[in-house]
Amino acid sequence: MQGNIWHIWKSRRLFLMLPLGFASGLPLALSGNTLQAWLTVDGVDIKAIGLFGLVGLPYTLKFLWSPAMDRFVPPFLGRRRGWMALTQAVIAMVLALLSMLRPSAMVHAAAVLAVLLAFVSASQDIVFDAYRTDVLPPRERGLGAALSVTGYRVAMLVAGALALIAADHLGWHVTYLVMACLMAASMVFAFVAPEPEHRLPPPASLAEAVIEPLRDFFSRRYALAFLMLILLYKIGDAFAGVLTTPFLIRGAGFSLTEVGTINKAVGLMATIGGAIYGGVLMARLGLFRSLLLFGLLQAISNLSFMLLAFLGHNLPAMVAAVLFENVSGGMGTAAFVAFLMALCNHRYSASQYAMLSAFASVGRVFVAPPSGFLAEAAGWPVFFLITALAALPGLMLLWWMRGEIMLLDTDSN
Repeated sequence: MQGNIWHIWKSRRLFLMLPLGFASGLPLALSGNTLQAWLTVDGVDIKAIGLFGLVGLPYTLKFLWSPAMDRFVPPFLGRRRGWMALTQAVIAMVLALLSMLRPSAMVHAAAVLAVLLAFVSASQDIVFDAYRTDVLPPRERGLGAALSVTGYRVAMLVAGALALIAADHLGWHVTYLVMACLMAASMVFAFVAPEPEHRLPPPASLAEAVIEPLRDFFSRRYALAFLMLILLYKIGDAFAGVLTTPFLIRGAGFSLTEVGTINKAVGLMATIGGAIYGGVLMARLGLFRSLLLFGLLQAISNLSFMLLAFLGHNLPAMVAAVLFENVSGGMGTAAFVAFLMALCNHRYSASQYAMLSAFASVGRVFVAPPSGFLAEAAGWPVFFLITALAALPGLMLLWWMRGEIMLLDTDSN
């Protein structure tokens, strides 16, 4: 593959990663923060709104039913595209039903629909991750991962900030109906998406779909080392990210407008740009060198916040740190997603990708609680230095496993 972004327009597989990623990301905010905003405006009790936070559990637990999406094949469009079209149709219907409700008068019905929306949305994530893994050859994984991440982030912006603005002018009912129409329109891309070149038979039974993905993964050399690398690769980035916003506001003294404009809006664009640029570079560098280079950049970007902690309220330094951190983070994410894809056996890609991505989130969960204590005890400069050092064990493990990771670039699974 040529190492330039124009290849996207020549490859239907790559181009479709963008709208399919958009479809995957659209329902997330609509069952989460955007829905909570609607509940708040409509006068729902704050205790009930708090309980709606549990709606997000299916996204965390989706690995539990991912084997069923490997095992069972819809009667149309094949194992991956069929599930994509089906989940998108159900999501559109649930959003349309939500658009007809008044949450304050039908809070239980809203809760049921929100849980159903999150469950079906998480199921769409499972099958889209599996489809992306199955359809993209090794040379296209990096750019394909970047484009899907870009689509996902844009969808979160549409379903988050833009939906709130639309609701303020058009009302919540019209806004959710528009989102339902967007979701229904996304089904077109599931229908026109190409089938994977290598079609493997599904597991023969549900028991096989549950057991064999685990047996297949742990039968490979260095399986535990791969899991450790998944856990450690983005740990430094996640460690710093937990407190970036509190640091900018409380530690460096920036205003909410400055943080919202630069850290959130400009940061989002930098993440998207970094992901796409990282995907392009991966076509030239390969998986191992990309993981190593982008991982080093992620670690160094934490040091830019350490410098900002010394400088204090310095707007140019803040812009530089935010841009550096988000560009390198986007590059690292593109390589990391490609790495997870490369580890999956195509026969069990729904189950294996769901399990590996769930395992990757473990590190982010455990670094959050001690981060505040560490920042308070050590101070902001030392905190960001420690987050940079936290990336080194993963990079050292990556170097030790370089031979195995280089083989993933040629392994078609």
